[in-house]
Amino acid sequence: MLDIAVVKGLILSGGAGTRLRPITHTSAKQLVPVANKPILFYGIEDMVAAGITRIGIITGETGPEVMEAVGDGSRFGAEITYIPQDEPLGLAHCVLIARDFLGDDDFVMYLGDNMLQQGLDGFVKVFEEDRARAAEPTLDDDHVAPSAQILLCEVPDPHRFGIAEVDADGHVVRLVEKPEDPPSNLALVGVYLFTPAIHEAVASIEPSERGELEITDAIQWLIDHGQRVRHDSLTGWWLDTGKKDPLLESNRRVLETLEPRIAGDVDDASDIDGRVVVEAGAEVRNSRIRGPVIIGEGTRIVDSYVGPFTAIASDCFVEASEIAQSVVLDRSRIVGVARLSDSLIGRDAEVHRSGTRPASTRLMVGDHCSIDLE
Repeated sequence: MLDIAVVKGLILSGGAGTRLRPITHTSAKQLVPVANKPILFYGIEDMVAAGITRIGIITGETGPEVMEAVGDGSRFGAEITYIPQDEPLGLAHCVLIARDFLGDDDFVMYLGDNMLQQGLDGFVKVFEEDRARAAEPTLDDDHVAPSAQILLCEVPDPHRFGIAEVDADGHVVRLVEKPEDPPSNLALVGVYLFTPAIHEAVASIEPSERGELEITDAIQWLIDHGQRVRHDSLTGWWLDTGKKDPLLESNRRVLETLEPRIAGDVDDASDIDGRVVVEAGAEVRNSRIRGPVIIGEGTRIVDSYVGPFTAIASDCFVEASEIAQSVVLDRSRIVGVARLSDSLIGRDAEVHRSGTRPASTRLMVGDHCSIDLE
């Protein structure tokens, strides 16, 4: 069988992140951390694990921040090309402006704020094998190579997603973006594989009612012009981290896979239980840490309880507080808070309690804020 490989990747990292404000007023949504690692890094690592090392990243107004965080890609074993998008004009528009980078190569396209448990390796491999089979006419003269492949997942609320209709033979016959009357409950996950045929499609479609070039319209154009679009079914979990609660759920899922590691300084008065990572330079004093938890470099935990599914980033300070099921970004201070849960705390934020009333507090705090809880 011929060796046909997907050699390039396109990661979309240009959205404004309005659903994660105020955090994204001062930071790219794709750089908000899950288990102390920016969301965008998971997508890059998944591509490299699938053998895709030439990666284009579509950037928007937060482009400089993304470029500073990712660099040239060498830390991931990748070669990164940045492609600026002046306005968010749709996923198909991203393919259009990436034409020079993509050339005539097959490529995988990935939404930069998605989190997938299954990774990309298997998804890419079945596409490569299907195309290689079609390139060997002596094996199967009737086999038609796919021009695209989509990843589908059953969802309870299909009107919120791009939806695929699949016939009895398993062929994708129709796609529609966020339909009022969904033809199925099969949502497009936000991972796509394309051959160069997609370039004619994105150049041929018109903007939708919301003024964007929809990738669903481009894939439908392929179907309408006799091209085969295959699909694969999602295995494991998938989360769009564009809102606080799904982001916290992603954090929970990733923390469940932690390998315990204590590289920092934990005193004898402290109790460490379960999957806990204490990074080098971190200190834990007279505190209880119940995993899964990760504590970043330079962070100090004093006279506190840090409960399950919490990620505290670098150079934070937590004293006389209880935290659980939360994400705390770099250089934040939490002092005297009786119970903080299900919260997302931005960089350089301060949360402290001045009164004595006990309560469970749920917060989403932007960067450089100061919160006084009475």
